Amino acid sequence: MEEYTIMEEDSFFEDEDNDNINKENNNETLNEYIKMDWDLATSEERVKKVEEIIANTPPEKLTSNYLERMADYLVFPLNKEERKQKKILTKNRSNATINKRETSFEGLISKLENGEDGLYNMISDNKNQLLDPPKQKITQEDLDTIPGLKELQDAIEKTNKEFKLATGKRKYLLKQQIIEMYQDQYVLKKAFNQPMYSKNLTKTLAKINLNEDIFIDAEGNVCSTAIINFFNPAHIVAILCNYSGLKMETWDKFDSDIYYLLLDFEELVDKALEKDYPLLYKLLIYKIDGKTNAEIQELLEAEFGVKHSVEYISSLWRNKIPKIIAETASRDWLNWHYTFEERGHWKRCGKCGQIKLAHNKFFSKNSASKDGWYSICKDCRNAKTKEKKMR
Repeated sequence: MEEYTIMEEDSFFEDEDNDNINKENNNETLNEYIKMDWDLATSEERVKKVEEIIANTPPEKLTSNYLERMADYLVFPLNKEERKQKKILTKNRSNATINKRETSFEGLISKLENGEDGLYNMISDNKNQLLDPPKQKITQEDLDTIPGLKELQDAIEKTNKEFKLATGKRKYLLKQQIIEMYQDQYVLKKAFNQPMYSKNLTKTLAKINLNEDIFIDAEGNVCSTAIINFFNPAHIVAILCNYSGLKMETWDKFDSDIYYLLLDFEELVDKALEKDYPLLYKLLIYKIDGKTNAEIQELLEAEFGVKHSVEYISSLWRNKIPKIIAETASRDWLNWHYTFEERGHWKRCGKCGQIKLAHNKFFSKNSASKDGWYSICKDCRNAKTKEKKMR
C-alpha cells in the first residue's frame, strides 16, 4: 500500500487543520461511498473500494481535500502499531525528515544559532519546511479564569469516552467533532487573553544601566549582579547571537553602557581566542558575519585542514566558545582583584615557570601538598592530557 501523510490518532486530535474538510462540494461520490461502506473492517477492503472510486472519478474532482479524506478513510482502521509497521508518515514522526521552524519572532531567535543575525539563514531551497506557530498550552490557571473553558474540556472528555465505544461512521464523525473542540479551546483562550510577543529586545538595550557588584562565591567563582556580564557563559551566548544588532543599535550612542560593554567584549574575545584558539576565533568571526555552518565547514577545512561536522560547529559556537570567553573574563578579574583590591597568594608553575594566582581557576587542589595546590598549573596539566590522547 502506498504511504499516506496523516497524523497519529493522539496528535490528530490536537493539531490537524480540519477547516477544509467541509469545503469540498464536488464529492458526492465519496460521501455516498463512505455512507455505504463504513462497515468495512480491513484496510485491504477499503483500498480496493478507493481504487475503484479513483478509477471512476474525473481527474478534476480529485482535489487535495478529496484525496485527504480518502487517505483518512484508508488509515482509520489501522492501530498505531500497524501504522508504524507500514511506515506511514505521520505529523509526529515528520520531524525526523522535515525541517520544522516556528514563525514567531521570539520563536525563531530562540531556535536559530545566531539569534537575530541568523534570521536570513531561514532562506532555503527545501520545499518541505513546515512553519508552525509557537506552541501554547491550556494551564490550570486558564481553566480557572477563562469562562467556558472548563466546561469545554469536560465536553471533550465526555466525547472522547463516546468515541472509544463508537464504530463506523459515528466514530469518524466523533473524531471530527473532537478535533473542532480541541481547536475551539485555543480560540477561546486567545480571545480571552491575547498572547504577547516581543518584537526586538535589542532595541531597548542601549538604555540599560549595567552597574554591577562583583563578588566571589563560596566555590571561588566570580559572580556579578549586572543584568549582562562576561562571567556567565549564557550571557556570552546572548551577546554573540545578537552582536551585529547590538553593534548597529549602539554605534553612535557614546553615553550607552552597552556601547562600552561591546568594546570590552571585543578585547576579551581577542585575548581569549585569537592566539590560543585560532580555529575558534575564525569560526566566531564567520558566525558573526552570518555564514551558515556548511559554509564555515568548508572555510575551516580550507584554512586549517580540519573538517568538523556542522553539528560540532554548532556545539563549538553555543558551548565551548562562550565557556572559554567567560573563563578568560573570570581569570582576568581575579588577577586584578588579588593585585589591587586584596592581597592574594601566588605560586610558580613547576612546568611553564609562570607565576599564577593560587586559585582553582589556575591550579587544581591537592590536599597532600603544603599549600593545598598542585605544583603544575591547570593549563600545563590540560596540555599534557591532550598530548597523551593524541599519541
